[in-house]
Amino acid sequence: MNSRFRWILLAATGLALAGLVAAWVLWRGLAASPTALLRTDDAQVLEQGRKVYVAQCASCHGVNREGQANWRERGADGRLPAPPHDETGHTWHHPDELLFRITKEGVAQAAGLQDYESNMPTYGAMLSDADIVAVLSWIKSQWPAETQAHHDGINRQARESQR
Repeated sequence: MNSRFRWILLAATGLALAGLVAAWVLWRGLAASPTALLRTDDAQVLEQGRKVYVAQCASCHGVNREGQANWRERGADGRLPAPPHDETGHTWHHPDELLFRITKEGVAQAAGLQDYESNMPTYGAMLSDADIVAVLSWIKSQWPAETQAHHDGINRQARESQR
C-alpha cells in the first residue's frame, strides 16, 4: 500500500469518526434536553399526543385530565393518587425537561428520590421519546393561554439556570 493511499484512508477514517462523534453529541443533546421540543403549535404532534394520552394516561389521570380524587392525600398503600394534568394540578409547575424525565424514567429517578414509590409506570421502554414529547405537548396545549404562558416562564427560568 503506497503512502499517499494510506494518508487518504487515514484522513477519511478520521472524518468519518468525527462525523459519528458530532452526530452522537447532537443526538445526546436533543435527548437530554427535550425542553425545546414541546410543540403546542404542531397539529400532527398534538394528534399523536392525544392518542397516546387516551391509550396510556387517561385511565389514571382522567379523560379530561382531571386526575384521581384526593390526589394530594396518600392512599392506604402510602402512594399518592394520579394528579390532574389540567390547570388545577401541578404539572405546569415543572419545566418540560423534568416532565419528560418523570414520564420516561419515573418520579424517583427524575427527582432523585431514591425511596419514592409511585403507581405511575416508567414509560421509557413503552413509548418513544417522540411519543413522550407529543403527549406532553398535547397536555400543555389543553391548558388556558395564561397557564401556558406561565409555564413558558418556568421553562425560561430552567434554561437560564442551566447556563
